[in-house]
Amino acid sequence: MREVTETELRSCFVNATQRELDQMPMPGLHETIWAEREYLGWRDQRSSRIGYLVHWRDDELIGVVVRSAPGGMRPGIAAMCSLCHSTQPATQVRMFSARLASLDGDTGSSIGTYICEDLACSHIIRTGPPHLVSPERVASRGAALLGRVTRFTQRVERASREA
Repeated sequence: MREVTETELRSCFVNATQRELDQMPMPGLHETIWAEREYLGWRDQRSSRIGYLVHWRDDELIGVVVRSAPGGMRPGIAAMCSLCHSTQPATQVRMFSARLASLDGDTGSSIGTYICEDLACSHIIRTGPPHLVSPERVASRGAALLGRVTRFTQRVERASREA
């Protein structure tokens, strides 16, 4: 992922209200290792249910606000993140939904998917046994991850424009 600025971040969200943008906390942009990210994901520390996903689509920065479901899955079972396709304990995967409302009003519609609770899929695909973290394997998993993130944000963006 290419580096982003706070100004770029605040202007790229397709499903956020002005109030959400004004209150959005910024991640540690100066601490981010951009070469090891397919997308930027972070959670709001003040409101634990809110998260943010941002990625580049060609030369356009696209972002969506997501909300986690209030309850988690049952402990003791495995779950798979739909973005990075990593299987983890169910307590580390959460249902997130992205509102599809136009910015003028709330229709109540949303799109949901299971995502790593900390939104750190870029890190997940780079950890594990040596045969899973070879440069070729990470590049392949990274391209697949970015493709799934792009499809998810395109669905939110398309539906938001139609709402």
